[in-house]
Amino acid sequence: MIRALAVAVALLPALALAEVAVPDGYRMDHYRAPVPSELPGGTVVGPEEAHALWEAGETVFIDVLPRPPKPAKLPEGTIWHEQPRDSIPGAMWLPNTGYGALADVAEAYFRDGLAEATGGDMGQPVLFFCLQDCWMSWNAAKRALGLGYETVYWLPEGTDGWTFYDFPTEEITPREPQPR
Repeated sequence: MIRALAVAVALLPALALAEVAVPDGYRMDHYRAPVPSELPGGTVVGPEEAHALWEAGETVFIDVLPRPPKPAKLPEGTIWHEQPRDSIPGAMWLPNTGYGALADVAEAYFRDGLAEATGGDMGQPVLFFCLQDCWMSWNAAKRALGLGYETVYWLPEGTDGWTFYDFPTEEITPREPQPR
């Protein structure tokens, strides 16, 4: 047992440095897992670079953390309160838009939210994030590139990395779908 533990500990640095392959399409499952170090067509930034972009005020920040579902078996009469989302100040929250496959209504919600956030300007820089080791933000950034957005940033560390540097956060609410 001790020998197995020693071997596992010895392998940790190699596992931490293991390169995660970029998929041909979107990540379709197991979204909370190590992510690649690149976003083809986009720019990967760390928390300090993201903070500089945020301070400059010229980049739109999009949070794609999924909205927690209401528990299925709550006793009748139980009042359900969603968990608040502390995020990067000024970010637009487009929950559930980072899955690998989106229903048509979710795809439209994503497109409409991006158009609202960028004023319809495909050249407007946009930065996607979620949590650390979360493929949702990678998928969303890739999806924005596929829609034609020209300057797409991705923050793989998400709000976990942001708060590690003690950068400010604020409670945000999801963007409500607009009637068509």
